[in-house]
Amino acid sequence: MSNPSSRRLLKTAAATLTGAVLAMTFSVAPATAAPLVDPDQTGSITVHKFERPATPTGLPNNGTPVDTSGLTPLSGIEFTVQQVNTIDLASNAGWDAAHNLSSVFSPSDPTGSITGAGYSLGAGQAQATDTQGTAAFTNLPVGLYLVTETNYPAGVTPSAPFLVSIPLTDPDNQDNWLYDVHVYPKNSVSGAEKTVTDVPDVKLGDQIDFTITGDIPNEEVIDGYKIVDQLDDKLTYVSTTLSLVDGTVLTEGVDYTVVFDSASNTVSVVFTPAGLDVLEAHTDSRVKMVVGTTVNTIGEIENEALVYPNAASVNATPGQPGGPIVTPPVVTKWGEITLEKVDENGAALAGASFSIYTNQADAEAGTNPISLNGETEFTVAADGTLTVSGLRYSDWANGVAVAQGDANFRTYYLVETKAPAGYELLAEPISFLINATTTPVGIDLQVKNVPSNSGFELPFTGGPGTSVLYIAGALILGGAVLLFARSRKASNN
Repeated sequence: MSNPSSRRLLKTAAATLTGAVLAMTFSVAPATAAPLVDPDQTGSITVHKFERPATPTGLPNNGTPVDTSGLTPLSGIEFTVQQVNTIDLASNAGWDAAHNLSSVFSPSDPTGSITGAGYSLGAGQAQATDTQGTAAFTNLPVGLYLVTETNYPAGVTPSAPFLVSIPLTDPDNQDNWLYDVHVYPKNSVSGAEKTVTDVPDVKLGDQIDFTITGDIPNEEVIDGYKIVDQLDDKLTYVSTTLSLVDGTVLTEGVDYTVVFDSASNTVSVVFTPAGLDVLEAHTDSRVKMVVGTTVNTIGEIENEALVYPNAASVNATPGQPGGPIVTPPVVTKWGEITLEKVDENGAALAGASFSIYTNQADAEAGTNPISLNGETEFTVAADGTLTVSGLRYSDWANGVAVAQGDANFRTYYLVETKAPAGYELLAEPISFLINATTTPVGIDLQVKNVPSNSGFELPFTGGPGTSVLYIAGALILGGAVLLFARSRKASNN
């Protein structure tokens, strides 16, 4: 029974045979070709570099120029050409040797397979493709050459090394030799980006998700795929899920493995051979990795990820040619606010408590207060100050700035739940914002209370204001008694 590893070896071998440009050059020694190979003739190898199209072009790869209309040229791709020494293509024996070498040649170890067969390589000539994707190596003597893609940008899956001879039998005239050879190795170009989703989140402890999306190389054989996300220290790792954007399900432990290194706060995903098979079957889709985290400390938290689209990129340094794709960074922003409780004269007041809400309706109804560290009420200190820390910025959401009036702009509301002794509660919620100006140390908001009954005293039994009433009442009562007595006396007389 075959397994994914053995199947991949067969696929790799098949791809090597189909991808080795001009491999059939060495299949038949041109014993009857006329005229004979001129050993003093010089030729050229012109490399034409294009992005691999979504569908095969069907164009010939026989050493002649072809129409590349519609293909996307790739500039800045470096190729190196080296002659295989001691193979004389002016003789039939040399063609037999070239054919025998082609049968043992390994694109994964080109130098080793050549030297292992008893041959050596000459000095290399390196050249980068121009804006048309072309690199021309001229004045080359008759012989067999190794062509290797030696420098390429991050995110590019290089073409496999290949052997090509000067000359080739002219496909348009079998009685002629083609000394100027054109080859068309194609690269697949991969990109990646990262986004953050924090709009639903308002406080420390809420889960925010980072999504890394990477292209799948347009290759028959994908020899490796890896994603690495080193999280900022202000983030606490929670989980990782993986899928393809077309809905294809990927299973952890079968298609990929997840490793989290707590020392460096780094999560890595590596595709297994079975997972690489899935990628090869869905090269028109993309990989989607969602990393769940929580914010543990306020600040402006920047994060990026690395996507390794092939095995060669794993051993390269990030940011260097041939290395992994470095996604543009994304930022999530978290801050705090400090308020001061004062009286009508601006003097600090202690003893007040507050709750915080994310919308006015909840603030007015007293429902769904924000909970920070398990508390929904926050009491001012003896100096009248209160710092509320761990709220997401009002003007920053999903990694971009948002303006007031935008649906993702966040306004917070402060409701007083307990007033200082002798003072009235606030009559309505107070709105406030969290942003870069509120987070530094200092007072951001003054909240004033007024004395009870706005400073007017209410009368009450036993209070100093009632003595006047008692005296007045006694005088009135005394006057009434005196008037009654006089009235009775007059009546009797």
